[in-house]
Amino acid sequence: MDGARAVVAGLGVTGRAVVDALAGRAASVVTVDARAEDADVSGTDAADPVVAARLVADADVVVVSPGWPPSAALLAAARAAGVPVWSEVELAWRLRAGAPWLAVTGTNGKTTTVRMLASILTAAGLRTAAVGNVGTPVLAAAQDPSLDVLAVELSSFQLHHTVSMAVQAGAVLNVATDHLDWHGSLDAYAAAKGRIYRGAQVACVYNVADPRTEQLVRDADVAEGALAVGFTLGAPGPGQLGVVEGVLVDRAFHAPADARDRLRTAAELGTLDDLAHLGPAGAPPHVVADALAAAALARAHGVAAHAVRDGLRAFRPDAHRAAVVRHVDGVAYVDDSKATNAHAAAAALAACAPGTAVWVAGGLAKGASFDDLVASRADRLRAAVVVGTDPTPWTDALARHAPEIPVVVVDPGDTGTVMRRAVGAARELAGPGDTVLLAPAGASMDQFSSYAERGDAFTTAVQDLA
Repeated sequence: MDGARAVVAGLGVTGRAVVDALAGRAASVVTVDARAEDADVSGTDAADPVVAARLVADADVVVVSPGWPPSAALLAAARAAGVPVWSEVELAWRLRAGAPWLAVTGTNGKTTTVRMLASILTAAGLRTAAVGNVGTPVLAAAQDPSLDVLAVELSSFQLHHTVSMAVQAGAVLNVATDHLDWHGSLDAYAAAKGRIYRGAQVACVYNVADPRTEQLVRDADVAEGALAVGFTLGAPGPGQLGVVEGVLVDRAFHAPADARDRLRTAAELGTLDDLAHLGPAGAPPHVVADALAAAALARAHGVAAHAVRDGLRAFRPDAHRAAVVRHVDGVAYVDDSKATNAHAAAAALAACAPGTAVWVAGGLAKGASFDDLVASRADRLRAAVVVGTDPTPWTDALARHAPEIPVVVVDPGDTGTVMRRAVGAARELAGPGDTVLLAPAGASMDQFSSYAERGDAFTTAVQDLA
């Protein structure tokens, strides 16, 4: 990259990290962004195919931020001109200082898993960082020679333009319908996720309960000797991690490949009690699955079993991820505002006992249907409180698949008080032993600036309850 001519598309946190990295290599950089005043070219101008073609005419590479869809005129012009289009992750891989990467992707659970992984690696005495889609650009960490190993969260957007990365071990947690407007189809979305396995050196970790993730492993071109390692909430088979009578068990990395007793033995990594602090009634199933995936990646790096246990005990989730805000009158109030799609909301509801969830849902549906979600989780619901400027995708699904469930629709007027009114309605519907669960299954931008602001509003309203 020394002296290269690069076009950097997007000047958010990722794009600015790219500019800094290229500046350190005396590269010639042209920046493009629709909102940044210091961009060399506005995104609006670059949307003109003629301008886009002129921008890439002399470029050696275009480095694109995750928000830019493949259909953007600038990226189409680059492809037409034979100019490589890279993600920041691709650039980071090419400039890396040598620390191996343990990488995670999936529709849901990525951030929890990568932070669990970082906690385990730290407990093993390794110098590590959780980077990527978790919020910290990969570039700086990849060039830091003081780090022993990186825990990398990757979105489908980042993976789409990543071409040469070959991680030590990679995991696809799950694949569910999401971001189809960006990728064009579920198959294309899944294929982008599957790029995490390409060239994997030690292990490809997949979800036994999600056959699509296993197929991605089967389709991957990996290094010779790389293992396919499944994780399951049930008893694990050979080459898998799972749960036996409340114990997290490893039957993949517990013994050398040529050990005589390999098929008859296993390693204990911890227990469900080590995860009990991660839910109102113990760790919900999807969190246990995340823990097993994190453990598999750590074990692929050679981490000892006791460090897995210690790291899981020490782990604390980020805000707005199944966080218990408070108990009031025997009712648990849980903030899972990060559950912005149906798959994540289904996992959150699955953690509630049958008939005990007062579900606070709604937001931007982004064209999604919630019929499957409501049909599969109707048994968990006591009632529902629906927020958002257009509640009909949720109320229609509830009417079709859970007609006996009381539903309160919060008037979208006066956005500043919408969550306070939602919490008040939920309190009226809940009784001792119930859970008021904010798991919206929709984006937040119709009434809030982000899922974090939405979760904060819920937390404030709960804390203010008498």
